[in-house]
Amino acid sequence: MTGDWRTDRIGAALRGENPTVLRRLESGFAGIGDVQFLPGYSVLLVDDPSVERLSDLPKAKRLSFLSDMDRLGEAVERACRRLDPDFRRVNLEILGNKDPFLHAHVWPRFAWEPPELVGAPVWRYPRDRWSDERFRLGPQHDVLRDAIGSELDRLRSMA
Repeated sequence: MTGDWRTDRIGAALRGENPTVLRRLESGFAGIGDVQFLPGYSVLLVDDPSVERLSDLPKAKRLSFLSDMDRLGEAVERACRRLDPDFRRVNLEILGNKDPFLHAHVWPRFAWEPPELVGAPVWRYPRDRWSDERFRLGPQHDVLRDAIGSELDRLRSMA
């Protein structure tokens, strides 16, 4: 996947041009992460690129974003539990230190992770994990994409 959609992820999602988007949610877009060294890593993007922080949103929209983050987290958990018996849990994060728009990270965690990292924040993984071609999102992740998308659909129908 290449192209300028990475420089304007939200705009590209609004135009239907962001290839990582799994589903449109109430407050934004559920997308699978560009890197998959922890298979199932996903991101919730707010649907307004001018929103930098959770506190920038009116209360109702803020609660909607948090609800969508919960739904994406549960979808990742269900999909990863089904696809990998070593799935342990999901970590949810709203950081905002690098990208200037509101987004939430959904990190699945697994028993097969290195012992020194399994209990640590994902950000302690070596930098090469983030750029290694082996972990770049691609067609080999289609089963995972479909599983998370199907779980998002299932959770929406249960709401």
